[in-house]
Amino acid sequence: MTTQEQLHQWHELAQQLRIDSIRATTVAGSGHPTSSMSPADIMAVLLSNYLHYDFNNPHNPNNDRLIFSKGHAAPLLYSMYKAAGVITDAELLSLRKLGSRLEGHPTPILPWVDVATGSLGQGLPIGVGLALAGKYLDQLPYNVWVLLGDSETAEGSIWEAFDHAAHYTLDNLIAIIDVNRLGQRGQTELGWNTQAYANRARAFGWQAIEIDGHDLTAIDQALSAAVSINDRPTVIIARTKKGRGVTALEDLGGWHGKTLKPDAEKQAITELGGERHITIHVSNPESQAQPVTIATPQPLHLPTYEKGSKVATRRAYGDALKALGAAQPQVVALDAEVSNSTYAEDFAEAFPERYFEMYIAEQQMVAAAVGLQVRNYKPFASSFAAFLTRAYDFVRMAAVSRANIKLVGSHAGVSIGQDGASQMGLEDLAAFRAVCGSTVLYPSDANQTAKLVEQMSDRNGIVYLRTTRESTPVIYGTEEEFPIGGSKVIRSSDQDQATVIGAGITLHEALKAYDRLKTEGITVRIIDAYSVKPIDIPTLHQAAHDTEGNLIVVEDHWSEGGLGAAVLDAFVGSSNISNYDGPQLQVIKLAVYDLPTSGTPAELLHAAKIDADAIIQAVKAQIRQPVGITYSMNLEQF
Repeated sequence: MTTQEQLHQWHELAQQLRIDSIRATTVAGSGHPTSSMSPADIMAVLLSNYLHYDFNNPHNPNNDRLIFSKGHAAPLLYSMYKAAGVITDAELLSLRKLGSRLEGHPTPILPWVDVATGSLGQGLPIGVGLALAGKYLDQLPYNVWVLLGDSETAEGSIWEAFDHAAHYTLDNLIAIIDVNRLGQRGQTELGWNTQAYANRARAFGWQAIEIDGHDLTAIDQALSAAVSINDRPTVIIARTKKGRGVTALEDLGGWHGKTLKPDAEKQAITELGGERHITIHVSNPESQAQPVTIATPQPLHLPTYEKGSKVATRRAYGDALKALGAAQPQVVALDAEVSNSTYAEDFAEAFPERYFEMYIAEQQMVAAAVGLQVRNYKPFASSFAAFLTRAYDFVRMAAVSRANIKLVGSHAGVSIGQDGASQMGLEDLAAFRAVCGSTVLYPSDANQTAKLVEQMSDRNGIVYLRTTRESTPVIYGTEEEFPIGGSKVIRSSDQDQATVIGAGITLHEALKAYDRLKTEGITVRIIDAYSVKPIDIPTLHQAAHDTEGNLIVVEDHWSEGGLGAAVLDAFVGSSNISNYDGPQLQVIKLAVYDLPTSGTPAELLHAAKIDADAIIQAVKAQIRQPVGITYSMNLEQF
């Protein structure tokens, strides 16, 4: 039973959290004090009595996990850290300053922050990934707490999370919705209709508890009930008031993202009872167990393929992932209900305990991968390349989280054939190249794919592998190596007149063109740029030097941002322009310029002018063209 002393302590702590949120944002001159004030009572009780976390050892596998999905309430989170004694008041007041660990929204620069938040709708889906790790992989009794804002429940990704959490019976996942009624520009969709939130949650199979979010006894009872539920996830739907406790702010519109001036700050602090300097002891986890041993590592036996045979790189991905799963128990796989096409189904059959089906929910899939990697698992998530774009904001935020995830997009480009433009991933290379610190790989044959999948496992950051639907010739032997950042010069001579650069499906078109050109006495250099990012700058520079600057890039991708752009960046990027001292560049970029339709792969490659015929035409036009043209978007302009 809650005592009056406990209620008083929680009240005092909640007021301190509010005051510190105001103080920090006033000094910063920006931030979200009122959004931080509404859930302060809930967070005071959680921090005091329910969160089990060893702040001296944030890597303790038994620690509970706390995600502020409403990342703009970062001042409240940082005030909690001050109350826990892990940051000083001086650091609290460094909020949003250059060089401070306390950024405007939480990031893992702080050791107690698992993932970056601030793009709304992401905390709960990531929490699903963490809860999957806890229940099915670690098999440890930690809870995953997620604080949401009511506005972000309009995001579809939140309901993907509600669905998947119930499907996987994640009773270790506890969501808290701070229903303070006011969004950025006015009232939220549901206002204070907590019953509507509860009805929706229950329809998804959750335990839903409605409370007054400022009633400390009710908060305590709700949190106690949440941790006792053992057959479903729980959501606490807390009716609160934005700016709680300050007359000039409480439940008033127009204050979102606005701070108080010094005079108003002083008055607000007085109204809240004055500054406190409370430090509390946060309970360490009761369990000190280690994660279960999922499997015993076996020697790695990558699949091998006979030269001259035809194998789709997506098939090789599935084979290599299965081999990697046997060798590395930390590897887990996720797929968005296309595992029979990406061949992730092979991993699922071999290691069902490490495979998580995400169904047609690509945002949840990427978010779950981010959550799983927090617990040091190595998630490989796959779908059609076209559909990964649905989750692009999650990929972008994963980079802000410094997350290590591996993404695989199959069925890329016009070469998929008759399915038509809606299924053709033609933006993926550009999208993933633009992600901070990313790696982008595009293999052309099965043996190369297997070697790259092996390297992906230990590669930090966002790693993207593009695979092909069509079966293509195996051109490399099993002894070949393909370091990330490298390339393969697979045809060359001292008489090369131009360099053709391809990757994936277009490399095979380049080889066809090479054979036909050679019968006419024209020799060209062929480069397999399987590592699109980082790209092999020295090899490209050497090829340009050796072939009078004549470069032809051919890609099954839109002309913007893909392989052609990566090649050009190798010469004109800020750190590269001074390193190239060869002949003036003459570049033709063969890419997809018009919206494709249905057709056979061969017909579509020809229609897009990225097949062997187009490459031959480009080579002949280029070597006959007088020096002086520096860049041509397509063949017609040359």
